[in-house]
Amino acid sequence: MDHTVYLDYAATTPVDQRVLDAMMPYFRDRYGNANSLYELGRDAYRTLEDARARVAKSIGAAQPNEIIFTSGGTESDNTALIGLATAGGRSSGHIIVSAFEHHAVLEPAEWLGKHGFEITELAPHPDGLIHAEDLKAAMREDTVLVSVMHGNNEIGTIQPLRALADIAHAGGALLHTDAAQTLGKIDFDVDELGIDAASFSSHKIYGPKGFGALYLRKGTRLVPYMMGGGQESKRRSGTQNIPGAVGFATALEIMDAERETEVPRLAALRDRVVEGVLGRLELTSLNAAETDTRLPHIANFIIKGVEGEAMLLHLDAKGIAISTGSACSSGSLKPSHVLLAIGCPQEFAHGSLRVSMGRYTTEEDVDYFVDELVPVVERLRSMSPLYAKIRAAHAAG
Repeated sequence: MDHTVYLDYAATTPVDQRVLDAMMPYFRDRYGNANSLYELGRDAYRTLEDARARVAKSIGAAQPNEIIFTSGGTESDNTALIGLATAGGRSSGHIIVSAFEHHAVLEPAEWLGKHGFEITELAPHPDGLIHAEDLKAAMREDTVLVSVMHGNNEIGTIQPLRALADIAHAGGALLHTDAAQTLGKIDFDVDELGIDAASFSSHKIYGPKGFGALYLRKGTRLVPYMMGGGQESKRRSGTQNIPGAVGFATALEIMDAERETEVPRLAALRDRVVEGVLGRLELTSLNAAETDTRLPHIANFIIKGVEGEAMLLHLDAKGIAISTGSACSSGSLKPSHVLLAIGCPQEFAHGSLRVSMGRYTTEEDVDYFVDELVPVVERLRSMSPLYAKIRAAHAAG
């Protein structure tokens, strides 16, 4: 291979050339501040509101004003968790989050737990799903907020948000979802899903890094996370990023336009990877294999007897970029909290490998990956005393 085989699209994506072309005028020629009254500023304001309307239309929001532009998914998650929990001056209450959320949800939840709120982490089942009956059992009279991600960023399972939202609402709570991995990739309509708030990230859909959005249903109270100039209808202060808004809206429209053909193409590539890896490597499994409700572009494996970091480095030497978990955790020696949450033993969770594909992935790329992975794993296993024990135990039944 004379190019990098990039198989980490769940971590980030390259900016699409069409997106970059749409953004460029707003860096130099149409550079106005959307809060200025002269024509250059009014042009920026019109552009900003047009982008807001385009995003709102894509997700089925009733009004453009339900879209709050942010610096990305992490800010959106933090704003939602803290801003919704403390709305109306509330300083206590019960919050439910799934145990395999992104850390951008888990850590603000932990912070709230130290400042008057009680937090319940709801464990997913081994199928990688939060089951509705578990949420119903966890609800309390003082539950104010439930946060469950739409599509898991490591194992790719898609959560039954409509059923979860109905349970949350029946108990008087709001439902927030981190939709960074699902926006643009599968159908996403806020009314059909019944959600009150959702977090989005531009760089997951071939848009610019450092930009995202928070959907907030009309009438839902929120304490601003960032204060100052009162931008974004006093819900998120700071001079608005016009190129980012244009890039995000354009990227989302392209995702919407191409989804009908791109989803089956990616699903076929995913299945090709799964068949190749499981067919050629023994004592290897697909995480959350029990469910068919999964994202088309992610496959997550446990390859027993090897360390994920060692596989990553050996594959990198072959020109393959891949992940052992979420990008934000890749520097940690701790096993994935997502895999532990679905019941994967800690000694096996260290041997995880996440393959995530995207717009520029080809059959040749995935075949090259499988062809190179097999000898890498065999070489690492030959040096691993742990693998010999695992294989012996497996043979003994």
